[in-house]
Amino acid sequence: MSGGLPLRPELVGRTPYGAPQLEVPVRLNVNENPYPPAPALVADIAAAVGRAATSLHRYPDRDAVGLRTALAAYLGHGLDAAQVWAANGSNEVMVQLLQAFGGPGRTVMTYVPSYSMYPDYAALTGTTLVRVERDADFGIDPSAAAGHDVVVLARPNNPTGTGLPLEVVEAVCEAATGMVFVDEAYQEFSAHTSALALLARFPRLVVTRTMSKAFAFAGGRVGYLAASAEVVDALQLVRLPYHLSAPTQAAATAALGHARETLGSVAQVVADRDVLAKSLAAQGFPVVPSDANFLLVGGLTDPAATFAALLARGVLVRDVGIPDHLRVTVGTTDECAQLLDAWTAVTHEPVAGRST
Repeated sequence: MSGGLPLRPELVGRTPYGAPQLEVPVRLNVNENPYPPAPALVADIAAAVGRAATSLHRYPDRDAVGLRTALAAYLGHGLDAAQVWAANGSNEVMVQLLQAFGGPGRTVMTYVPSYSMYPDYAALTGTTLVRVERDADFGIDPSAAAGHDVVVLARPNNPTGTGLPLEVVEAVCEAATGMVFVDEAYQEFSAHTSALALLARFPRLVVTRTMSKAFAFAGGRVGYLAASAEVVDALQLVRLPYHLSAPTQAAATAALGHARETLGSVAQVVADRDVLAKSLAAQGFPVVPSDANFLLVGGLTDPAATFAALLARGVLVRDVGIPDHLRVTVGTTDECAQLLDAWTAVTHEPVAGRST
């Protein structure tokens, strides 16, 4: 019960997703692309949404065929619209997947530490969550995938940033006896080949993506997946009617038309990521090798104190609950410089310092 209400037992005591939303000069806590949409893209989105607005008295295309066709073209690998599905962020995509393939009496396994929302997806769908610990370097044991109805594999992993060679994903698919969901929210920042290359061989493989990160479309709320047409058909059994609004479909399709320009910022983020990692390591703070647009930085005596001290200087990072570590999104080149200045200052204070 919660406040006398008959809340579902598995939801009692849980807290909603709550990354801090604070107005500070340097926000490096939710792994957004720091570069805003180009003026030409903004103009095209405005025009597309304007056209969509003329028919808002009608329901949108409930299957989002135009958007799915554009997403398939972007992904390549011989995919077509029948093998792609889109929803309101990759969060909704994952919930729909567990509604279809998880549920009461079924298990979803994930390697931890990993994305903080996976337990929530499990709870929301009544699926039993199984956690398998990663090794000391945050690697995984593919054989642990056997015996579960669903395996969720974040690649690159959040919050560690670690990537996985394609052969490890292949080994997970071979070991798994159920569905395998590979969460590639940060794939555009990674040096590893996408798991899309394995779709033809593994009919129970699903690769999820988002437009929130590399596409600088976090405010647009569009996530998507690629899988067999049979998987996409199954998701249409659980999706709510008209789940993607007409303006959302129009804006996302327009954004995909500017993919080359938008993804140009990815190279800058990756370059700044590598410089930032070297700079932090040079100060004596171990940095987990990252394939994403963020870094997990260790060597902190008191992460909470360091977080607070950085915030006091106008820099917002993320305490992800891993002892001695904080997670830092890679911002613009200037934001990275401001972070380094603040980091240097606060980590020389006795309250924050290095761990021993």
